Amino acid sequence: QVELVESGGGLVQPGESLRLSCVASRFELEHYALGWFRQAPGKEREGLSCISKTDEAINYAESVKGRFTIARDNAKNTLYLQMNNLKPEDTAVYYCAVRWTPHCPASNSRPHAVVRLFETWGQGTQVAVSS
Repeated sequence: QVELVESGGGLVQPGESLRLSCVASRFELEHYALGWFRQAPGKEREGLSCISKTDEAINYAESVKGRFTIARDNAKNTLYLQMNNLKPEDTAVYYCAVRWTPHCPASNSRPHAVVRLFETWGQGTQVAVSS
């Protein structure tokens, strides 16, 4: 059974950075589109960004543009999310997911609608931003 395992979350102060990792097992992530998502307490899960098979990166959430960067390392079978200048409103559980197709959802997709387009999910990692 395929598996995605996130790590790298934690408690940080506003303005600090974190890098989340998502390790894939029993499949090669280089062939598929992968995404990062988050869910804050009491809110719907939202899509943040996606990276396609050809390494095209698409951002869906205006609130993280210019601060969060998605990347992959095919040799390590790992997806990353570099998060800079973190804010208290970034506090959430962060998830990675795979879409069993090489392509990301369209760039004009709404962040909450993107969630339905990914099929296999990790268990999530908690990020808390507080002073």
